[in-house]
Amino acid sequence: MDYFIQQLINGLTLGSIYGLIAIGYTMVYGIIGMINFAHGDIFMLGGFAALIVFLLLTSLFAGVPVALALLVMLIVAMLMTSLWNWTIERVAYRPLRGSFRLAPLITAIGMSIVLSNFIQVAQGPRNKPIRPLITDVYHFGDITIQLKQIVIIAVTAVLLTVFWYVVNKTPLGRAQRATEQDRKMAALLGVDVDRTISITFVMGAALAAVAGTMYLMYYGVAAFNDGFIPGVKAFTAAVLGGIGSLPGAVLGGLLIGLIESLWSAYFTIAYKDVATFGLLAFVLIFKPTGILGRPEVEKV
Repeated sequence: MDYFIQQLINGLTLGSIYGLIAIGYTMVYGIIGMINFAHGDIFMLGGFAALIVFLLLTSLFAGVPVALALLVMLIVAMLMTSLWNWTIERVAYRPLRGSFRLAPLITAIGMSIVLSNFIQVAQGPRNKPIRPLITDVYHFGDITIQLKQIVIIAVTAVLLTVFWYVVNKTPLGRAQRATEQDRKMAALLGVDVDRTISITFVMGAALAAVAGTMYLMYYGVAAFNDGFIPGVKAFTAAVLGGIGSLPGAVLGGLLIGLIESLWSAYFTIAYKDVATFGLLAFVLIFKPTGILGRPEVEKV
């Protein structure tokens, strides 16, 4: 039983990271109906931004407190990825918004390749390790809980609450929901649609930066291809939970994290991805909109 609980904790930690990335996917899809396949690489850029800030802080200010270092890493990573995603939306996605549906998808895949190769050239192909940031460990019998696991789960819960409040209770959230329902009508009623979409991309990038920083803190390494596998699994989490639903994105991420952790603990680790995508197929057969997704209303 202790071993099972330990794997649950590990799965919740990993799933929280997937959930943070998945929120970005679901927000962008919800507002413009587009899958931003470059979002996984935005997550990777957030990790590298946090890594560079950490190296600068430790080289310039010896003995900087870990909490302060993490805060600065988060802020800089969020600013950098927000700028990147805002630029991508303005340059690569906005001009194609009225074109045929495959054009933005192809562009998103192209932007993913560009970002990945840019980091490979700029930072090199090798993994970039850092020393552990948080090493505190708590023991409850045979169960071990690391402080960094608590931090990751708590950060995910707080950010989900904050973003749910923004989307459902603020003027920006009303503008986002109006743009999601009908962009033309929202524009006629005075909503700045372009600004609202840009802010949505910025919000998604900020969450991806937090996920990238948490990933770096948890695993202690960054690589130029880190965005692909977590990005695909976070997209799977968004679809599984119901793309367009913020709680659904986090729920999907937690489910995928738990499946990976439990499958790796009790079965052959080589088939953990088979289990993950098998669950996705099973859920979509019986509930095509995902667990918390809503049926799309046909506009006439």
